[in-house]
Amino acid sequence: MKAMRLVAEGRGLEAMSVDFPPLSPSSALVKVAAAGVCHSDLHLISGSYDLGDGRKLSATGGGAVLPLTPGHEIAGSIESLGAGSESSGLKEGDPVVVYPWIGCGRCRRCALGRENQCEGAQRFLGFMQDGGYAEYVFVPNVRYLVNAEGIGAPQAATLACAGITALSSLRKCQLQPLDLVLLIGAGGVGSTAVQIAKKTTKARVAVADLDDWRLEQASKLGADYVFNTSKIDAKDLATQLKRVNDGRGADAVIDYVGTPRTASLGLRLLGHEGRLVLVGLVGGGMALPLPVLPILGAEILGNFTGTLAQLNEMVALVRSGQVAPLVSRSYPLEEANVVLERLARGEIAGRAVLVP
Repeated sequence: MKAMRLVAEGRGLEAMSVDFPPLSPSSALVKVAAAGVCHSDLHLISGSYDLGDGRKLSATGGGAVLPLTPGHEIAGSIESLGAGSESSGLKEGDPVVVYPWIGCGRCRRCALGRENQCEGAQRFLGFMQDGGYAEYVFVPNVRYLVNAEGIGAPQAATLACAGITALSSLRKCQLQPLDLVLLIGAGGVGSTAVQIAKKTTKARVAVADLDDWRLEQASKLGADYVFNTSKIDAKDLATQLKRVNDGRGADAVIDYVGTPRTASLGLRLLGHEGRLVLVGLVGGGMALPLPVLPILGAEILGNFTGTLAQLNEMVALVRSGQVAPLVSRSYPLEEANVVLERLARGEIAGRAVLVP
């Protein structure tokens, strides 16, 4: 089968022919119909995350062996099932979205259903095992397949990362009716978060971004307030937020970018007992004004993707029409490097997907 593979860190992907992996009991082979292109794929290709001060963190925790096929947002149809898969209720030909955040299955987090926070030998598809930038993907257990009947493959694929990341980060905010949540970054994850927040909570939603076209999109999706941070400084933004929130700072801020500037901005804009949820992985470090946290009673939380249960929730939200993932364009699989370059330059709205 054809696949776009990472042969060496820091280099573009290479088109290669790869043998089909043999099926094992309870496993499945999925014919890929769409694979989302995520910013995390850029970190995988570079080999690391930037921790600031010249420090780096391996993008795979040392768990990858090259060559490797990236791609963790995967939707398609079941090509074949291994023995023992009958009880899943799935059958060959069914449309599915793949949950890629597969853990060791033995640690405390896995036992709680939080495999995305696995403390053992992680088996994330597209990071430690071959992912969806290919014609087919091997899934080690059918329990990681969610029926996506009625949802287009490009939209379904985005749910496995952008969708569940938006949902789980909003949950960590513990929003109450009429709370004001500020979303920093209106890309693929942020645009999904706007919709989830408006449809599933009674909170008010503000969005900050550098680009007017992304902010216009956020407004169309239901954002109550939008702010272009290339045209307004942090002091004025804080003033405007307080003006619409009865003199208080934001009740919660979610940073979908993850730079020193955006994280520092998020902390500055928090009100009393506010929560700052850090999601973006662009990287760097920040100086933390320590007295601010106890004085405000504020919290800083991290969020990495979401759970298998939350993927099922996202599928239900999309199927019911409450959320519509934004897919800007589909590209042939062979154009993976072109799409990654456009993503790195910030030229993609919503999500781009690769189609074998």
